Amino acid sequence: MIRSKIKWAALGGLILSLLSLLVHLLLANNSTSTAVLRRSNAWQGNTEAVTLIINRESPRFRRLWGNVKPLESLQPYANPRIKYPEANEHNNGFIYAKIFGGFEKIRSSICDLVSISRLLNATLVLPEIQESTRSKGISSKFKSFSYLYDEDQFIAALAKDVIVVKSLPNNLKDARKSNKFPIFKPKSSATPNFYIKDVLPKLRKNKVVGLVLTDGGGLQSILPPSMAEYQRLRCRVAFHALHFRPEIQALGHRMVESVGCVRNSSPLMNRLRAWGQPYLSLHPGLTRDALAYHGCAELFQDIHTELIQYRRAQMINQGILKDDLIVDSHMKRANGSCPLMPEEVGLLLRAMSYSPRTIIYVSGSEIFGGQRVLIPLRAMYSNIADRTSLCSKEELSSLIGPETSLPSDEFQPPPRKSKKQLEEEWKKAGPRPRPLPPPPDRPIYKHEKEGWYGWITERDTEPDPSLSDLRSQAHRLLWDALDYIVSLEADAFFPGFNNDGTGSPEFSSLVMGHRLYEMASVRTYRPDRKVLIDLLSNISDHLYHPRRNWTIAVQEHLNRSLTEEGLVKQSRLSKPTSFLSHPLPECSCRTSESAEIPIPVKDKGERLLYGGEDECPKWMKHSLATVSKTTISKESANAGESESQEDDTDLDGQQESDETGTDSSPPSTQDEEMDPDD
Repeated sequence: MIRSKIKWAALGGLILSLLSLLVHLLLANNSTSTAVLRRSNAWQGNTEAVTLIINRESPRFRRLWGNVKPLESLQPYANPRIKYPEANEHNNGFIYAKIFGGFEKIRSSICDLVSISRLLNATLVLPEIQESTRSKGISSKFKSFSYLYDEDQFIAALAKDVIVVKSLPNNLKDARKSNKFPIFKPKSSATPNFYIKDVLPKLRKNKVVGLVLTDGGGLQSILPPSMAEYQRLRCRVAFHALHFRPEIQALGHRMVESVGCVRNSSPLMNRLRAWGQPYLSLHPGLTRDALAYHGCAELFQDIHTELIQYRRAQMINQGILKDDLIVDSHMKRANGSCPLMPEEVGLLLRAMSYSPRTIIYVSGSEIFGGQRVLIPLRAMYSNIADRTSLCSKEELSSLIGPETSLPSDEFQPPPRKSKKQLEEEWKKAGPRPRPLPPPPDRPIYKHEKEGWYGWITERDTEPDPSLSDLRSQAHRLLWDALDYIVSLEADAFFPGFNNDGTGSPEFSSLVMGHRLYEMASVRTYRPDRKVLIDLLSNISDHLYHPRRNWTIAVQEHLNRSLTEEGLVKQSRLSKPTSFLSHPLPECSCRTSESAEIPIPVKDKGERLLYGGEDECPKWMKHSLATVSKTTISKESANAGESESQEDDTDLDGQQESDETGTDSSPPSTQDEEMDPDD
């Protein structure tokens, strides 16, 4: 009897143990699923709260995201105002061009090419973009121009201005292949007289000339007032004719759009505006070439410093740069010649009272230093996004098209060295920043011998780029195109590096110019880096605990940069080097007669930089007035519904609370004098 009871008790205990184990497994599985879901939506915050509470009519929202009132009268107007004869096939001949450089130089060079073709009354052959030729290993599905831009749209949009053809006639192709026609290599500062006097006679004689553009353009930025029509032509090319191919445009707009999600191999990812929240686009401008040109090597450490210095030495040898190899990087930084670091941008945005949950899109196919330099920014703003977090691998690879596969492992292990050789290398290794070789008793790992890490620790010369490197450079054009679309659509744009002084266009300046043309009143910051670096230097000992007066100084400077004051200052710096970065006044008009007309600003040569825009036509005024009335009525209705909401509600729609475990109160409330050692 007792044994029977013991058996039943043991059986009951076993059953209870199994039930307990099953419950624990279910709880663990549920918590894991919840954790994965939370991680997948980490950068979006509490989306339901965003949808319900966000108040776009509050003063706080308007202060950080609203339009800039003084610039609302500026409207895009690049249509022909002087009727010149339409282009026809009976002209002086053909212009064939090769364009070298990255995304920014390509875009600027194409605009100049069209203007040059119009100036010489010539037919333009679709230019060859060297970064995307077949020799780079790109898909055979594309020609070099069609890899990035829509050929048919480009040809159709310019039909009345310039005849554009996809290739030379058959009777001229052989002459091109054997280089029998004249080839010119104009600088970006070339004048119209150069083309009229030097190029046009050769064009009439040979019926075809070649141009090689390497400086990001082939025609001076500021043209005489009599050639204002050619400035407008540049705008029509850049902002109306140069459309990315449909696949790029579709994916770029999907990254921004506010509908639905995209499925990936991992949990769901949402687009930037999936929950109706505004976002800010940041372009850090941290490229190896820019850092090398300006001598900013000492802002980085170890191997990165040497990589920058090696590129600087290359520029000096090639005649691109006429300066010393060794310069004081901290002095350059103080002069505003170096990019702002992401950490510094985060501090500035915090001073502007942008919420820690603000969505920030980081653009730029190259960020020198990698994700390491973004760590401080991510610590301040958790909702950081880029193309890899918004697009699946399948979506990105679909833009590239079918390509031949490369060897999966190109790494060749070096010949084994004796212990004596290793000891000698260790003793003879030079001073930093050149990294020391591994100690003799430690094995050499694979990553220490491949890529840039390998050559910089072993030799003094950079090896020629491999096919994989060339292909990656071509892919960067696609990533830059996606970033360009997202940056144009952003509710606010902040440049980490513009007006770099090289004389060549850069990504941030082109984005700022495009936003100025299409929507001048949308928030585009135009900071003076010299002023900002001076402000940041004043709090170098307590960066994260600034005083109240420092915060006010930052806010005043950045708010001024949004208005006409910042625009005038920008025009003096950017327009002389790149017209597309400041397409005013030729490509805009003003809609309001009652608006205060700005005083025209001219450069040293008495050429107009800002002000003097024509009055917009009546049909445009009527259209804008209709849209304005509709907007005002909607705003009044929304304002009536949301009067009870406080103006200081967090922009992400979430009330700040100490219970969250993080200090996420608006930065403006933290700027009181504090002891940084508390």
